[in-house]
Amino acid sequence: MTDPAKVRRHAERIRELVASVVRSQIKDPRLGMITITDARITADLRDATVFYTVLGDAAAQASTAAALESAKGMLRSTVGKALGLRHSPTLTFVLDDVQDQVKHIDDLLAAARNADAEVQRLAAHAQYAGEAQPYRVEEDEDAEVEETGDEEPRGGSDRR
Repeated sequence: MTDPAKVRRHAERIRELVASVVRSQIKDPRLGMITITDARITADLRDATVFYTVLGDAAAQASTAAALESAKGMLRSTVGKALGLRHSPTLTFVLDDVQDQVKHIDDLLAAARNADAEVQRLAAHAQYAGEAQPYRVEEDEDAEVEETGDEEPRGGSDRR
């Protein structure tokens, strides 16, 4: 079993290596404005997943994905040599759609705020359908006991 701290270190190193190679060695014109956001590696250090974002539209994302796939062999050999592992991990590139998820969550929060404001606006002018207090309120029993004085003293009874 591999140490989890060692796995995290290798994943961080893979992220740094891939980002460095993409920035300095890959000269593919299809490669867009790319940012390597994260890397994860399996516990057996055989498979690595590299997450990236691309600035641009769907066409830029598709062309960047194609450029990364064509450079996968060079990236894998560079990572394998730098990590010094017995087996170079296979690299899988995944488009990180965090920005789309953030936008979706922001839209949902805005819709919830608007719905809450509408409910508060409607509640401000609302009136009860019946009485304001629809439940019967019974008188306190303690008030009746104090008036009659029939209650035992609380200090203590001599039960044994």
